[in-house]
Amino acid sequence: MQAISVKQPYAWAIARGHQRLVNQDHGTAHRGTVLVHAAMRVDLDSRALPRVREAGWSPADPLATLGAVIAVANLTGVCVPGAVCECGPWAVLGDHHWTLEGIRPLRRPIVAVGYQGGLWTAQPSLVAEVRAMLPEPAERLLTG
Repeated sequence: MQAISVKQPYAWAIARGHQRLVNQDHGTAHRGTVLVHAAMRVDLDSRALPRVREAGWSPADPLATLGAVIAVANLTGVCVPGAVCECGPWAVLGDHHWTLEGIRPLRRPIVAVGYQGGLWTAQPSLVAEVRAMLPEPAERLLTG
């Protein structure tokens, strides 16, 4: 099972359904289920903070945590730099936009060590914890 580490508050915005993409400096051929991991790093870029506040960011939200898997999603496509895209206000010009669909937040964060900079393979024990937390229909997503 593949996972991606995303800086906060963007991981929170993904898990709560406000952001449907991950900005990356590279593409990927992977399509399918990914675990969304909240990295240990926080991006305090002042340009994004108003959007985050408008979305309802609260550091008290359990999904605002650091260093944990907080959601499951389907990576369905990648918009490449220079292409005409309608990826929305969360898209960073010049980045690859990894499109996420079917985002399902977890009931509680699962502490895990991630990897910043792209996809990484989740340990089987982590995947088992995520499976145990998801309702039956969502669990069927985690077959790979």
